Amino acid sequence: MRIAIVCGLVFGTVALLQPGAAAQFAEKKVLTLEIARKIVATAEEEAARNHLAGVVAVVDDGGWPILIERMDHAAYIASVELAPGKARTAALFKKSSQALEDAINHGRVAAVTAPGFIEMQGGLPIVVDGEVIGAIGASFDTPEHDVQIAQAGLAAVPRGGPKSND
Repeated sequence: MRIAIVCGLVFGTVALLQPGAAAQFAEKKVLTLEIARKIVATAEEEAARNHLAGVVAVVDDGGWPILIERMDHAAYIASVELAPGKARTAALFKKSSQALEDAINHGRVAAVTAPGFIEMQGGLPIVVDGEVIGAIGASFDTPEHDVQIAQAGLAAVPRGGPKSND
C-alpha cells in the first residue's frame, strides 16, 4: 500500500513538472527550404524581367546557407561567394549589408576588419513579426540591381512564417 502511494506521488509530481519543462523552450520562426526556394524563384523572376543574371542566396538566422543559385551567364563568377556573404552579413548584423558599406564610406573604416563579412549592397534581412529569421543576398552587375533583386525576393516571404520549437 505504501509503495502504491509513493509511486502515485512520484508519478503525479513528474506529470506536474512536464508542462513547466516545456515552458523553458522558446518558440522560434524558421526559414524552410520550401520558403527559400520561393524567395529565390521570385528574385530570379525579377532578374529575368530585367535581363539580368547573377547569384541569389538565402541563409538562416545564423548565417548558414539554405539555398544558393547561380543563374546561367551570371555577371561575375565571384558572385557565388558574394551573394551568400551578403546574406550572412545581413542575418548576423540584423540589418542590410549596405549599412556596413555606408558606415565604411562615412569614416568607420574599422568595419573592414570584421572577418568573413561582405560590406557591399545586396544583403537584406528577412524579418517576420519583428524577428530576423534569415537573409537574402544577391550579386548581379550593379549594387542597385543587387538591392532590387533582393527586395523582390523578400516579397515571397509569407506573413507569420513557419514555427519551430528550437
